[in-house]
Amino acid sequence: RQDVLVLTPWLAPIVWEGTFNRDILNAQYVQKNLVTGVVTFAVGRYVQFIEGFMSSANTYFLAGHPVNFYLFTDNPEQIPHLQMAPENHLFVIPVQNHSQWEDISVSRMDIISRYIHNQFQHEVDYLYSIDINVRLFEHVGVEIIDALVGTISSCQYTAHREGNSYERRTESQAAIPGGEGDFYYTAGFYGGSVSEVYKLTRDCFKGVMKDRENGVEAWQHDESHLNKYLLYHKPTRLLSPEYYWDEEL
Repeated sequence: RQDVLVLTPWLAPIVWEGTFNRDILNAQYVQKNLVTGVVTFAVGRYVQFIEGFMSSANTYFLAGHPVNFYLFTDNPEQIPHLQMAPENHLFVIPVQNHSQWEDISVSRMDIISRYIHNQFQHEVDYLYSIDINVRLFEHVGVEIIDALVGTISSCQYTAHREGNSYERRTESQAAIPGGEGDFYYTAGFYGGSVSEVYKLTRDCFKGVMKDRENGVEAWQHDESHLNKYLLYHKPTRLLSPEYYWDEEL
């Protein structure tokens, strides 16, 4: 690809369609006997997105490779019957509802880090957090696998750095100084090795709680803290906006 940026200044690859050979990557991945996990949250009205997300992810996410789907929901009784691929497993985990979307958003980091520590680290090698209101229309394969992976926001990709939605208020733990910032990452799709995702989610949640002690709410909630973390802990692989495209664009 000559039409897009395929390498970051710190030499991490940016994955676009046409920049990899999936057959070669699949062959390498199979030899390692790895299991990948996907965490998603369906709380409140977001229960309506479960069937669309799960049916598409079951078909297109790491197709042919074992995937554990961890679905957190406050309405487990409303989950439709889902026919999973033989190599995939769905685990439904009850979670408390929150009245405010922001509370649900920021509590995700805490829930993910706690479950990594208590459960996920014993069950999967890599873990990705994906929003439930996503539908996959093409294969998302092992080209996404790396130690620490962020996805460039489709809304922010062409924006000038200063136009990105970074938190700039210095009183927030998510603050990024003016003039600083590499890419703007979406909190709708990120992941990596279990150990790296644990460090990311734990660090972000600490920032959220410190903000709350000080009466501050980051501009984009957990996404602001994610961007602060990934600025100072560089991702080893970036996914292009193709992987999380806003259909309104």
